[in-house]
Amino acid sequence: MWYQQTLIISPHRRGFHLVTEEITGQLNHLSEIQTGLLHLLLQHTSASLTLNENCDPSVGVDMENHFLRQVPEDAPYRHDYEGADDMPAHIKSSVLGASLLIPIGQGQLLLGTWQGIWLGEHRNRGGERRIIATLHGE
Repeated sequence: MWYQQTLIISPHRRGFHLVTEEITGQLNHLSEIQTGLLHLLLQHTSASLTLNENCDPSVGVDMENHFLRQVPEDAPYRHDYEGADDMPAHIKSSVLGASLLIPIGQGQLLLGTWQGIWLGEHRNRGGERRIIATLHGE
């Protein structure tokens, strides 16, 4: 069976946000998959998806601080049509990635005990984000 749908992630302030429940809560057919895969594609070039620890919210703060130091907004970027945070957001998205592939078992995501899905919002005002979710399985 194949299922595909567009998920809408509510607007978040700049930073890293645990969105596992927001994603799984929108997956219409997850409970029907006994063995399978979930592919998530974030349809934006200024945000990212990543797996990381889901227990301590300071992980998101530390991730944001790391990327602010590594990809500064005041560097001499040529691409600045949408503001100073635009090109740094594209770089962060490319480094972290815009897709995830997660196994499914018994209608559940088979994430590790401390793993969660994080949205990296790299723009000051990114707005709502769209994710194409493709479920495949038996």
